[in-house]
Amino acid sequence: MNSDSRKTPDTPALLAFHRVSVMLGGKQVLHEITLRIGAGEHVAILGPNGCGKSTLIKTITRECYPLALPDSSLTILGRETWNVFELRPLLGIVSNELMRRCTREITGREMVLSGFFSSIGVQPYHEVAEAMMEKTGQVMELLEVPHLADRDMTEMSSGEAHRLLIGRALVHDPLALLLDEPSNSLDFRAALELRDILRKLAQAGTGILMVTHHLPDILPEIDRVILLREGRVFADGAKNDLLTTERLTELFGLPVELARRDGYYHLW
Repeated sequence: MNSDSRKTPDTPALLAFHRVSVMLGGKQVLHEITLRIGAGEHVAILGPNGCGKSTLIKTITRECYPLALPDSSLTILGRETWNVFELRPLLGIVSNELMRRCTREITGREMVLSGFFSSIGVQPYHEVAEAMMEKTGQVMELLEVPHLADRDMTEMSSGEAHRLLIGRALVHDPLALLLDEPSNSLDFRAALELRDILRKLAQAGTGILMVTHHLPDILPEIDRVILLREGRVFADGAKNDLLTTERLTELFGLPVELARRDGYYHLW
């Protein structure tokens, strides 16, 4: 079953924030964030370092909790509370934090397979069904990484490891992928290959929610951009309307030049 088969006209919003504020270490980091993202949308959240992107992700994944304020709410697929093990199959998370948790020898196959257990790697007490192994093989074929099945994660390039983290998130055919700064630590070729994979997933119906400060991460399939500045939604709208020299100069706080080629935007 792919993600499209679970979307209906009545499918609630993937994310619905209404006046969400978050404190960290005695400092308010997010200020009355209001936004709504549909289950099938391809959206980029763009902003400079320190604008609150990481806190926003942690609020989605329930590592941070909003302030309990009147008229404030946060729902994921229509619900305010989730068992995290029920949520993970619907919203796949791909972050650099997961890579940092690879502290022992884990093969590529084990990394993808561990998505069924919401773990990093497969533990001796996990019961691996034949159907799980079959799905793991299918996902690795989709991502063009079956040759990495028996290689240790610690022996892979960053690009190869990123693909396997995506595979880990895909084993449940999630409605959407949440990608945190996906091109960090990747060289030019690995970044291009990763974008090709993400485009294939977007075209197949998996929602893409991209959180980044790097303009070339924004795929041609992404048509909506949310600009985040100083913990607030600075702008929210069509990509072509918001990715302009004037808007980005104001967002990043310095003069920039903007170019577009083959559906990608570049900034310097």
